[in-house]
Amino acid sequence: MQLPKRKIINDPVHGFITVDHPLLFAIISHPYYQRLRRIHQMALAYLVYPGAVHTRLHHSLGAYHLVCLAVNDLKGKGTEISSEEEVAVKAAILLHDIGHGPFSHALEHVLIQQISHEEMSLQIMHELNRELYGELDLTIKIFTGNYHKQFLHQLVSSQLDVDRLDYLTRDSFFTGVSEGVIPYDRILKMLVGYDNQLMVEEKGIYSVEKFLVARRQMYWQVYLHKTVLAAEKMLVKIIERARAINAKAVTTTLDLFINRSHSRDEVFNLLPRFCQLDDYDIVSSVKNWADHDDKVLAYLCKSLLNRKLFKCNLQTERFDEDEVQLISAHIQKSMNISAEEAGYLVFTGEAENTTYKIGNERINILYRDGSVKDISHVDNPLIGQTLSMPVKKFYICWINL
Repeated sequence: MQLPKRKIINDPVHGFITVDHPLLFAIISHPYYQRLRRIHQMALAYLVYPGAVHTRLHHSLGAYHLVCLAVNDLKGKGTEISSEEEVAVKAAILLHDIGHGPFSHALEHVLIQQISHEEMSLQIMHELNRELYGELDLTIKIFTGNYHKQFLHQLVSSQLDVDRLDYLTRDSFFTGVSEGVIPYDRILKMLVGYDNQLMVEEKGIYSVEKFLVARRQMYWQVYLHKTVLAAEKMLVKIIERARAINAKAVTTTLDLFINRSHSRDEVFNLLPRFCQLDDYDIVSSVKNWADHDDKVLAYLCKSLLNRKLFKCNLQTERFDEDEVQLISAHIQKSMNISAEEAGYLVFTGEAENTTYKIGNERINILYRDGSVKDISHVDNPLIGQTLSMPVKKFYICWINL
């Protein structure tokens, strides 16, 4: 008797992860999925936190592991989940980030404008579904929220999904920032399927509040850290400058997306080419452009490669335009460049984060008497009106000559 195929992956965060279904093997072994090995999870955060070199593949496997735990716990509480649904939700979480381009969120809407990574993920799922003769039909329904058991979609995409549970835990581990440590194992144990919705048992309130506060702290301390922000904006300015002067990229695939404009339909038709892109295309081109004849592009590339990053300040009010113009004038004079060129070397913008969005995929608490309350409406809520308001900060980035 031949035993079913089974693979164990050793993960530094969660330990041993088991993959034991042919469809999941087919997804993981596909070149589109393997590309995630070459895309950093936290973009350029490793320039501030040297350990943050983990990839999108690490994260997707970690999220898959948490879905496995969640499904087992839900089934143990009597929630009906068929074997087909179980495989489909596991496939959905494996594929949830497959549409990310190079350097993840840092270059989202830069290389390909007006198309989110979620939309690209869905298009790639449709392409894989054709290759797999319709085996991802249910996976796509769950991913898009068009399946009647909404709790399966909410495991993959909500304000308390396994995606967030893994990336907070993983990013905290690899950066060494302890504020991101969350009780993900207890939260998974507290999940319950009720009225086809994903809810949290009453005794899990404090764990959920800890999770939301940890996410808030990780955003302002890590993801939107001013030096991380400066590095990522420097990369954005490199791509924008290369596009403006029609600088040729090292790879033809990257050149296709930098120096040509495409409609949404054209981008989707170029899906196989998009799925060839990864961080290496960008880094190779940046190294090449460091010797470019264009003074601004060469300066930006050399600075990023040598970690001579923008100076960056954050504050709660917009920066005075006169201050920006004063810095710009100094840069123009020092480098003998135009005002338009100086715009790549000094600029302002805004960063925003909301701890909990009331009314948007709510986190519901199920009480013993059968009543349901939003996490922001429980007795003595920590997540009240204040933490549900967007926090906006304004930044200025400039080169320090």
